Amino acid sequence: MERVTLSLDEDLLRQFDSHMARHGYGNRSEAVRDILRRTLEAERLAEEENGHCVACLSYIYNHHERELSRRLTQASHDHHDLTLSTLHLHLDHETCMEVVLLQGPTGAVRRFADTLTAETGVRHGQLNAVPVEMGGDGHSHTHTHAAQAPHRHARPKT
Repeated sequence: MERVTLSLDEDLLRQFDSHMARHGYGNRSEAVRDILRRTLEAERLAEEENGHCVACLSYIYNHHERELSRRLTQASHDHHDLTLSTLHLHLDHETCMEVVLLQGPTGAVRRFADTLTAETGVRHGQLNAVPVEMGGDGHSHTHTHAAQAPHRHARPKT
């Protein structure tokens, strides 16, 4: 690890220290690393339409909305190749929350997330994606159970 020295004016440093305290950072180095990772990830996701990502899509919806549950389920089936797992929660008698873990080409993941969150009746949709490098680490697995599917590793780029 290399050491880097930064110069910040007093006001910016005070704001940064406040940010650290609000988010529970124990030191400035880790806070700076996280800010850099977020910035670099955001740039990669904006630029890399064909790169890969892992993502968490969360949204809240009213399951009484006409045909909404069916449309959401159909969209998920149409994009089963991107979906790793889905968690469904009943928040109250009419409101549900779903959390969908995704992996695949960044553009396809974004379009799928946009499709779901644009449905009438879906509220509070949020996609959190991290750019990854797929496979290529030379690591292989021997499966002892025939039902286990082969998989590729996804390593975060930052």
